[in-house]
Amino acid sequence: MEPHLTILALAALLQVGQIVLMAVPANLELGTKTTTGPRDPQDAPQGNPYLLMSRRTGRLHRAMNNHFEALILFTIATLVVVLGEAASPLTVTMGWLYLAARVLYIPAYAFGWAPWRSYLWALGLQATVIMLVAALF
Repeated sequence: MEPHLTILALAALLQVGQIVLMAVPANLELGTKTTTGPRDPQDAPQGNPYLLMSRRTGRLHRAMNNHFEALILFTIATLVVVLGEAASPLTVTMGWLYLAARVLYIPAYAFGWAPWRSYLWALGLQATVIMLVAALF
């Protein structure tokens, strides 16, 4: 398999892992009646069921959502590189850098490692942008 697609597949599996990492404690904390329900704010005691999660579970939820957002751009960058036949050692390295930054982002967010969480987020974004720019030139 093309290295960029391998990295993309691993990034997608990381997303699945993040869903599980967040869902298990969320179900324990909120109960399955809440997590399998429509999650209407007016039905939650504080107006938002996510406010009932512990600090760490809330952080895992936000980290999971953040990766959905980052994964969209990374997927675009990967497709541009692969379909545009612009693969290079630089783009492969940036793909691995993106993945490493996203893996490290999870504990950084979960444990509140400031400002490292933000630096890791920026590193993943920068790697994605470099892939896009490299594909254009």
